[in-house]
Amino acid sequence: MLRDKNLIPLSRQHQHALALCVRIDRATRSGKVDAEAWQAEIQQIVEQEIAIHFAAEEKELFPRAAQHSSLQALVEELRIEHAELRDLFAQAGARSLGLHELQSFAEKLAQHIRKEERQLFEQMQQLMPPQELAVLGAALEEALKDATQACAIPKRL
Repeated sequence: MLRDKNLIPLSRQHQHALALCVRIDRATRSGKVDAEAWQAEIQQIVEQEIAIHFAAEEKELFPRAAQHSSLQALVEELRIEHAELRDLFAQAGARSLGLHELQSFAEKLAQHIRKEERQLFEQMQQLMPPQELAVLGAALEEALKDATQACAIPKRL
């Protein structure tokens, strides 16, 4: 199903985060990992985009989705994953992630994003009338206005 235009800003940010996950995965598989550089990049992306993205989802997206009883359990799972990911972001900020933890971080973030895209967004598009999606889109646009929407390149790999 094509993504509704009102959810596209979140999907674009998901693409940025997935690109980070792919790059981390490739680096860890190659054995050429500068854990410090990757953690600095994670911290930068969290500060510039992901923190704002999570806040927008938690303030605007999740409450609207949870109004539909069939999405309540999924929304709760996603909220729990946000908390787990925030813990990993904090560990990256403290530069305490090793090679295996970086790989695990990339896997968890990618799985979370795919769950939002393939399950939450798809079901919301089926359940919500266009007017409801438009109201959500306007709220998301306002909530996301401070995100840089830029994926930083690490200084060294």
